[in-house]
Order: sequence, then C-alpha cells, then structure tokens
Amino acid sequence: MKKYILLIFLFFAGLVISAINPHDYFTWILEVFPAVIGFFILVFTFRNFQFTLLTYVMILLHCYVLFIGGHYTYALVPAFDWVRDVFHQSRNNFDKVGHFFQGFVPAMIVREIFIRREVIKKKNWIPFLTISVCGLISLLYELLEWLVSVSSGSAGDSFLGTQGDVWDTQSDMLFAIIGAGCMLIMLSNLQDRVIAQKVERL
Repeated sequence: MKKYILLIFLFFAGLVISAINPHDYFTWILEVFPAVIGFFILVFTFRNFQFTLLTYVMILLHCYVLFIGGHYTYALVPAFDWVRDVFHQSRNNFDKVGHFFQGFVPAMIVREIFIRREVIKKKNWIPFLTISVCGLISLLYELLEWLVSVSSGSAGDSFLGTQGDVWDTQSDMLFAIIGAGCMLIMLSNLQDRVIAQKVERL
C-alpha cells in the first residue's frame, strides 16, 4: 500500500507545483482537469480493479506532462523553446510530447483491461483494437479542444495551441496513434509479465 500512497503524494505534489503562478489559470484548469478526473476514477475503482504498478507509474508520468503543459501552456514550455531554436524548428513542439503520451498511456490502460477482463477472446485483435480506442480518445479530445475554443473565444487559444499550424489537429491525432503503437512494440512483453505476476497474487 505504501507504493500507492507514494504515487498519490507525487501526483498532488506535481499538481500543486504546477498551480503556482501558471501562465493563466483558465488554461491551467483546462489542461490539468483530465488528470484530476482520472485520479478520482482510479481511486473510486481501486477496490474493484487495481492496475499493475507499471501502469500506475506511467499514468503518473502522463499527469506530469499535463501539469507542465498546464503551467506554461504547451506552446511556451521553456525547454522546448530551446529545442526549437537548436534544431531550427518552426514552433514549440511540447504538445506533440503530450499527444504522444495521450496514445502511449491509454494504450497501457486499455490493453491491461482487455487482457485481465478477457474482453477480447482472440488476442490477435488486441493490438488493433487498442490503437483504435486510443485513436478515438484522441479524436474526442480534439473535438473538446475545438468546442472550448469556439465557446471561449481568445481565452481558449492557449488550450487549443495550434500555433498557426493548420494541420495541428491531424498531427496531434497522428502522434497519439504513434504513441499507442510504440507502447505495443516496446512494452507489451513487459506488461504481459507484470500482469501475470499481478494475477498470481490476486
């Protein structure tokens, strides 16, 4: 239980630090609310379904990406201004890191649920359906960004974060799908092992 308490402490530490003098509080709220909602969902479902520690750690890392993006806005993260200048990029690309994680971490969550709940009987379908679900999540988030931007006008521009790129929405979804694919390639075997260990202890 101590490891879960540590993760909760690190979550709130990151949340509080990100809330200290952010670029603007409206954008901060919009960017961190998925992490806060996700936290409460995980807490309320903990008794019925505990993810592996590996998945929880990756969820925390994703939350930190959201906290950084909320604090600075995705277009103004200082480290990626440096990357932009050094590599002669046209924009600050921290938001692509965010969308990569938006595919990578949900893929871990979705895949673990599929396997442990035996949602998919034919395991050969799991990679395709995992990427499909992650693509849908990315699509819905892009629609949310669009709705907020239309509803709030210029106040939502930092949340939308297109930086003048007319293909920003499409590239965001592409990076989420790439993230999901990278998770399947890089961590599927490791996730299978930790899931097997988790099931043995239950």
